[in-house]
Amino acid sequence: MSKNSQTRSTRSTNPEDYQHVPRAVVAMPKDFAAGFKILPHRHERAQLIYATTGTMRVATDDGVWIVPPQRALWMPAGVTHSIEMLADVTMRTLYLHDDVAASMPDECRVLPVSSLLRELIVRATELPLKYDEKGPGGHVMALILAELRGLQFLPLQLPMPRDPRLRAVCQALLGNPGDVRPLEDWAPVAHASARTLARRFQSETGMTFGGWRQQARVLEAMGRLGAGEPVTRVAFDLGYESVSAFSAMFRRAAGASPSQFRHRQPGT
Repeated sequence: MSKNSQTRSTRSTNPEDYQHVPRAVVAMPKDFAAGFKILPHRHERAQLIYATTGTMRVATDDGVWIVPPQRALWMPAGVTHSIEMLADVTMRTLYLHDDVAASMPDECRVLPVSSLLRELIVRATELPLKYDEKGPGGHVMALILAELRGLQFLPLQLPMPRDPRLRAVCQALLGNPGDVRPLEDWAPVAHASARTLARRFQSETGMTFGGWRQQARVLEAMGRLGAGEPVTRVAFDLGYESVSAFSAMFRRAAGASPSQFRHRQPGT
């Protein structure tokens, strides 16, 4: 067995073991089966939540994010979040000390993962927890930090309202993003008038009901396409009457066609 294989097989998969390691950055490898859910929790250290394969849905009180292999999610320290695996996931999480996390945002943000950053993260999970900060391990972590500081964050958040009436509507749509009912039809469900719901949607999420639902569909599509589902199935499951209409919407939102997104290799 190689040294790296031994490191991976004996490395802790308990996040608590990574919170007080005397290093600026530490990395934890952990694999999950599709459908596995990590219940709401939080960590003392900030995280970069990333998976080399598989797609995750990460949720906080303020928003929902879909994280395919081409993306990672920055999670500040102390933020309560849950994670659902939408496919088999090879998660590779970085935990950052407050000192080096200070230059990052104080809110959750999605960022792109380049081929270089992907390989650096994978290498980080193969290092001893107490790596030599002046040796190759320290250089790897320094490169990771340099990459993170130079990345542009992506507007892929789905904001969640605080109003329990709106939240009930949003949770229902997250469970069935292909639901095409207009806002008026949700009024009896939420026990509020359509006018009230529309006003509250705008004030609490900064989006219209239609805009929020489309963003929910975009993120759902990213997750399912990233998991390898056929474009046609995703389009019709999300309530679109034609693949062309779905493709046009997805290209505007994601900057790539559904087929291009589906066939991207991790880290590209």
